[in-house]
Amino acid sequence: MAAPIEHTGRVDRVENGTVFVTITSTSACGSCKARQACGLAETQEKTVVVKCDDAAAYAAGDTVVVGVRRSAGALAVALGYVGALVVLLAVLLTTIGALGWSEGAGALAALGGVALYYLLLWGLRRKIEHTIQFTITKNQ
Repeated sequence: MAAPIEHTGRVDRVENGTVFVTITSTSACGSCKARQACGLAETQEKTVVVKCDDAAAYAAGDTVVVGVRRSAGALAVALGYVGALVVLLAVLLTTIGALGWSEGAGALAALGGVALYYLLLWGLRRKIEHTIQFTITKNQ
């Protein structure tokens, strides 16, 4: 089995069996000495919500390691990007090729199809969140 994807973070707060962890992600050039002059280095803070039975064992400020199975990461990429691309291309090719719509109308329909796809994902978020589960351990 492949090693999980792990990131170190800081516990922001704990509520009702849920731990909110803030992770600071940096771009690949984040450690470069010239990053301040370059302006290309990006740093983003992300909050990961981890539901766990022992949430009371964590407190705000704790340093923790948050992990997720690689297959769950691949599923997230497939749902978020690949699925949207498939919908976009399918609607575009159907409207322009099979139905003979203009390119502008086909492009608008394709964008509408992607919007509907993301709306469907949002509607199914409760089912999806059970397949993509995070783990949390205290950093030693």
